[in-house]
Amino acid sequence: MLAEQVDGVIGVDTHRDTLAAAAVSPIGAVLASSDSPANARGYQQLLDFARQHIPGRRCWALEGTGSYGAGLAAFLDAAGESVVEVCRPKRPAVRGGRKTDMLDAVRAAREALATEHLIHPRRRGEREALRVLLATRQSAVLACTDAINLLKALIISAPDELRVELRGMKSKDQVAHCAKLRDRPTQDIEHRMTVRALRSAAQRIEALRSEAKELEAELLALVRTIAPELLA
Repeated sequence: MLAEQVDGVIGVDTHRDTLAAAAVSPIGAVLASSDSPANARGYQQLLDFARQHIPGRRCWALEGTGSYGAGLAAFLDAAGESVVEVCRPKRPAVRGGRKTDMLDAVRAAREALATEHLIHPRRRGEREALRVLLATRQSAVLACTDAINLLKALIISAPDELRVELRGMKSKDQVAHCAKLRDRPTQDIEHRMTVRALRSAAQRIEALRSEAKELEAELLALVRTIAPELLA
């Protein structure tokens, strides 16, 4: 267990703007606490704090290494520090400010000392590049699906003239046709606004499909570099 391998653990409760840290001994006693801004200067302050209160073998227990703690985790990794990740607790609706944050930092350190299965932060670099591209492409695909559903709903409730115009077309052709629709001043307001809505939804679909395709090309290039055997 970690408690048998280190002289202490620095638990950190991470937030967007602040970092609360607590130095804890292997038996769980709080040695000192500190807080700092969540930026490069604050990272260095925390490292100096750790070196002062746990100069020997130490480990960092961070919350949110994939979000608010990502910058600190990368900084500590570059400095040669040992870092593990702990899960955030379920937070109450109203938090008590600095006191609660410091208690969370102590809890993070004690949780790392007590656990038998340590979680190491995921590697950044190429792996993180893949993750952000995948997440963004998935978002574009989901948004595109929503836009397609909207377009189909608009067609169903459209004035008869528009429905007849689009009836019998394949989905792809409907999108292309609607993206080029133009409203005519001679038509009534319902017809004109429906045309505008159809055109907007169709153009959104085309833009999102193009975005997803570009992101997929970026992903393919990365996979070819990192693990080309996967493409087989």
